[in-house]
Amino acid sequence: MKKLSVILYVVLFLAVIGLYFLHFTGGKKDKKSDTPSSVTEISSEGIAYINIDSVIFKFDMFLDRRDELMSKQKSAEAELNSKGSQYEKGARDYQDKVSKGLVTRATAAQMEQSLLQQQQELVNLRDQLQSNLMEEEQVMNRQILEYITKFLEENRSEYNCQYILGKSFGSVVLYSDKSFDITQKVLDAINKKYQAEKK
Repeated sequence: MKKLSVILYVVLFLAVIGLYFLHFTGGKKDKKSDTPSSVTEISSEGIAYINIDSVIFKFDMFLDRRDELMSKQKSAEAELNSKGSQYEKGARDYQDKVSKGLVTRATAAQMEQSLLQQQQELVNLRDQLQSNLMEEEQVMNRQILEYITKFLEENRSEYNCQYILGKSFGSVVLYSDKSFDITQKVLDAINKKYQAEKK
């Protein structure tokens, strides 16, 4: 389930970055740098690509945010398990008392009603925690996408490209020449920038 979620977000990432670049850089031409030696010649068509899976999964920001999210998930699971244990204890106590005839039918009905309410609260809590974590994961992925996109825009003269495509398994880029791959260059640059900002 978690792998499917990551794959879906990666596909979403690719679609958004592709649309973003097509929309905002489609008709614009970059000015040539004064120092041509600092510019990487990618292709005469001004196209390069990055392996989006590698960039995301090796990006320090992703690793930091994933660790934060995992910590929140463990905390949510601990809270849910604690309340689940309380509910199970109450259910065992109810069954024990009813089977031994230690409570009246009216008291048993009240206990059963209380257990049903606790069960519903548990289900609501589980759904709320799952929803919160999913939303945080979506926000995290959008923040990472925004960071990478903004970085590429700010440093477009470095890559000498009109288009930078995102390639991953199942993406619309089915084949690409390795000579147009700038994955490692982009990854090194964004990690360096991110680490400098962290300090």
